[in-house]
Amino acid sequence: MAELIDIANRVAGWALEGEAVEAFVVHQRETEIRAYEGDVESLTSAESQGIGVRVVAHGRQGYAYAGTLDQRALEETLREARDNATFAEPDEFNGLAEPDGVEPADLDLFDASMADFPTDEKVALAIELERLTRAADSRISGIESAEYVDSRYESAVATSTGISSLTRETGCYLSAYSLAEADGETQTGFGFSIGRGPGMLDPAKAAADAAERATRLLGAVKPETGRVTVVLDPWVTAQLLGIIGHTLTGDAVQRGRSLFADRVGEQVAVADLVLVDDATDPAAFTASMVDGEGLATRSTSLIDGGVLQGFLHNSYSARRGGTRSTGSAVRGGFKGAPGVGAQALTLRPGTRSQAELIAGIDDGLLVQGVAGLHSGVNPVSGDFSTGAEGLRIRNGELAEPVRELTIASTIQRLLLDIEGIGADLEWLPMSAAGVSVVVADVTMSGA
Repeated sequence: MAELIDIANRVAGWALEGEAVEAFVVHQRETEIRAYEGDVESLTSAESQGIGVRVVAHGRQGYAYAGTLDQRALEETLREARDNATFAEPDEFNGLAEPDGVEPADLDLFDASMADFPTDEKVALAIELERLTRAADSRISGIESAEYVDSRYESAVATSTGISSLTRETGCYLSAYSLAEADGETQTGFGFSIGRGPGMLDPAKAAADAAERATRLLGAVKPETGRVTVVLDPWVTAQLLGIIGHTLTGDAVQRGRSLFADRVGEQVAVADLVLVDDATDPAAFTASMVDGEGLATRSTSLIDGGVLQGFLHNSYSARRGGTRSTGSAVRGGFKGAPGVGAQALTLRPGTRSQAELIAGIDDGLLVQGVAGLHSGVNPVSGDFSTGAEGLRIRNGELAEPVRELTIASTIQRLLLDIEGIGADLEWLPMSAAGVSVVVADVTMSGA
């Protein structure tokens, strides 16, 4: 860690008069193991490091990166970034982040045991996951995948504008995708278990979830078309929140790609809905002390009491919007400049379990999975239509499984038609938490 911040500070310190320099330095180790029929199908262990350098001069921005941290590469990367800036179009809002007085939260996101966890024990976890999934139900006919994945990530950001920050995080998860078969029909299901370190993983839970999701869809039929109350499974809600989160960024608003543009202060959801983006929540798989520009992450209220509070910003979109960064700069790695996005979205959970929510519905649908959700949502109009599968709800109980159906509505209508939010908040290996959500009057297109 000390070496990374030293490198970042050194490069940022090479800034010339009239320019601003940012150095983003990364060191990452990743392992991915896939089991098949009690043995290792594939094992990948990778270690990478590199630097991304951003230069802003006279409103022009240049970026360059290198996959090595030796002195010559650092100097050459800075020269290349300077050169690239001379070819860029000037933009009055270009610039680097500056210290804003917000101190990073003290988060314990690094599990030191990861470094000492032997590869053979990682392999054993993947193999055990496959075995447990196969044994969970006699109708499980095969395993599409049984995986163990982990990552140790360290990064440092320094700028000539006064930022110098570092962070380190670990994360790992197990995932199983099972095949269930009966009477010539095959269905699939998945299960996850996540943690900061391998000691937090629960292969039995991941296996049981994968088996249940697959077997309960056996015998699925195409339902009749109609308007029903739907219960979104936590996995589906998390995916939907990811899409909504993108439309709640300053970048989307400024590009004319958000259905929430010019609606701050308006009622956009039911009165008891609260949506926040909070990367300081240590339970979030994507939690982090600092954002992609080195500013402290923070809890940002997006919708409170159903009222739109504002948008997520990095330093660029904040300057363009005449406001302050919300510590929401995100990066895909050292090879690109930061964008803006949600980091750990969550709805405030309710008090009832999914079963209790279902018990209050006479005619409905539990949506277990969706297909093509990202391509099926229009971020400007809010219209969405997506393929789905799940189980019908009749008289407060789960009934026959259904598939080959489409559910359709608008994001605006969905947020205003929410009738219940579950207590089953679950963090998944993505930037949003899942929770069961009840939505009234959704079009279900089937037979």
